[in-house]
Amino acid sequence: MMKELEKIIDYEFKDKELLKRALSHTSYCNEVKNGAQSNERLEFLGDSVLSVIVAEYIFEQYKNLPEGELTKLRASLVCEKSLSVFAKKLELGRFLLLGKGESQNGGAERPSILADAFEALLAAMYLDGGMEVAIRHVHRFIIPEIKNHTVKEAFHDYKTQLQEIIQRNREEELVYVLVHEEGPDHEKSFTVEVRLNSNVIGTGTARSKKQAEQYAAKQALELMGLPV
Repeated sequence: MMKELEKIIDYEFKDKELLKRALSHTSYCNEVKNGAQSNERLEFLGDSVLSVIVAEYIFEQYKNLPEGELTKLRASLVCEKSLSVFAKKLELGRFLLLGKGESQNGGAERPSILADAFEALLAAMYLDGGMEVAIRHVHRFIIPEIKNHTVKEAFHDYKTQLQEIIQRNREEELVYVLVHEEGPDHEKSFTVEVRLNSNVIGTGTARSKKQAEQYAAKQALELMGLPV
């Protein structure tokens, strides 16, 4: 099993016990009671290693982004949701050492456990192979994710960009108007228009009003011939 995971992560551990510890959940260690160490301490270290790698990458790649936008982008990449998705791409749940109860309750699919395991594995790779190994591992996940359209939308504030342009002329009034919504409560779709002095300059549709407003602002910027 360990060899299979090593193939997936494209790294062979010199210290196999370090890899085992990275996969050992607290529930497993509490059951075996043979001095086994859980992955909690590795998770702590992995959180810091991940943050440094992500921060350095986006700092170098997005030289025009202000500090606030860099912070939003980093947060979107290191949050539990993103890390659990990364862990699933590695099929990490199959390799986790869980207690019987945790395993029966679906622990191998729980986002919080998967996210913690991803950080613990990263820390183990860092300790076993150094920072270059850790960087290569993280980059294989965050680079495609940053290029993904959804992530870009998550951290780019088109509304603020549009507002800063419009407010140069105090006589101009910019408003967002919800013009349509459809679908059941759990799957609603909202359409918003952004209007400049009552004239529609952009329209956006999304699953939330806030995101629909962002799309409307983006379309307005595009129609104005501005880079987005």
